[in-house]
Amino acid sequence: MIRMRRAQLSFGDGLIAEEVGDLRERWMKHADQVLDDEHIVTAVYEALAKRHPKSRSRGREGTPAEVVLRLLILKHIRNWSYGVLEREVRANLVYRDFTRVGAAKTPDAKTMGRWGVALGPQVVEEIHQRMVGIARDKGVAAGRRMRVDTTVVETNIHYPTDSSLLGDGVRVLIRTMKKISAIAGKAGAQLRDRSRSVKRRVLDIARAARAKGQQSQEKLKPAYGKLLNSTSRIVGQAKRFSKEITEGVKRSTDILKQLALDSLRRELDEMVPRVRQVMRQAKARIFGGNTRVEGKIVSVFEPSTEVIRKGKAAKPNEFGKMVKLQEAENQIIVDYEVYDRRPSDSDLLIAAIEIHQARLGRTPRLVAADAGFYSGKNEAAAKAMGVKRVCIPNRSTKSPERKREQKKRWFRNGQKWRTGCEGRISVVKRRHGLDRCRYKGDIGMKRWVGLGVIADNVVNIGRTMEKQSIG
Repeated sequence: MIRMRRAQLSFGDGLIAEEVGDLRERWMKHADQVLDDEHIVTAVYEALAKRHPKSRSRGREGTPAEVVLRLLILKHIRNWSYGVLEREVRANLVYRDFTRVGAAKTPDAKTMGRWGVALGPQVVEEIHQRMVGIARDKGVAAGRRMRVDTTVVETNIHYPTDSSLLGDGVRVLIRTMKKISAIAGKAGAQLRDRSRSVKRRVLDIARAARAKGQQSQEKLKPAYGKLLNSTSRIVGQAKRFSKEITEGVKRSTDILKQLALDSLRRELDEMVPRVRQVMRQAKARIFGGNTRVEGKIVSVFEPSTEVIRKGKAAKPNEFGKMVKLQEAENQIIVDYEVYDRRPSDSDLLIAAIEIHQARLGRTPRLVAADAGFYSGKNEAAAKAMGVKRVCIPNRSTKSPERKREQKKRWFRNGQKWRTGCEGRISVVKRRHGLDRCRYKGDIGMKRWVGLGVIADNVVNIGRTMEKQSIG
């Protein structure tokens, strides 16, 4: 049974709160006020209640929604895994008090992981929007200024090469077919395990690719030919296994084992097209010299991952998703968005201003961004919307008047403030884990980014409110 809040505090809860009152970080006191908001707690409660039709009224008492919210946010504030979160909350009285666990038993890591899945990206976005509203009402984000930038959040994959992707696909297919054989026995086609030969081919290709000289490079094509041949045979086996499960050749009289077989068949049907796509792109690159194959994937586990080039010397290619972050005063992130396909930065500016107006109830007086967001159309549209100063440099201009405009004090000060966006991106990556997403799939990426942004906002709202109380 799901509850909104803890109904009654125990003696141990009061003792913990009294003992750690002066040990809490300063932002925590004000963060408590934000996280106590009825709208935010209700959003979490409703998400947890949807897991089962009778969750509101039946079953043993579950962890209250307010505790679930605080545990998930603390995880992303500290950039911990669920296992570390469980250990730290169990051992630390300050965290027990902040999360409202108190003297009760700390939930285990697997349970907290299921909560994270229950709070989908829509709920996370709802919580974020409400926090921005609280920041506006408390005077933390007045909305007079706006800055916006984009970055890349990487998916949790290894550096992709065609040979390693083929090796990944083969490993998954053989592992799945072994599980099917263990359930179905000797019925139908039998598995021929080619994993050792595939592994040898992958290692041969890796050694040849690292070595210098024409002789080593000439070894690549025959090695890839053998690897592709072995992979093709394994894909053929996987398709036969899937067909035999569908036709009932491979089956089980135990209903639970039959359900497991159906699940394994779906895994094969999902993985086979991905492996075949990797085979196509490997053939096109190695034997045809074509590196831009349509539908190219860089991971068989995260097939939607994009190759993004942001012009960084140290990391020319990044593998993940493009993310937009826009801020107002006091480093409050007003909006974030994870894009399914990388857009042009210049296409994002006007929509960002509209979101700023909707969230903070006013048009920003100053809009600052880097040169990637510039276009004459954008500048004219922003001014038509009521923006007084559009601080976006035009690097390619030859107009003396425009060059003088970009040297004025207000423009230079606006660009100095804009660089804070780079700092904010660095902080959310280092402090809240937005350098690499640890959740799976597009939905996991959106949850990861959203919870990281919420964690950063909670800390910054708390710090700003603390300064306001002192001042």
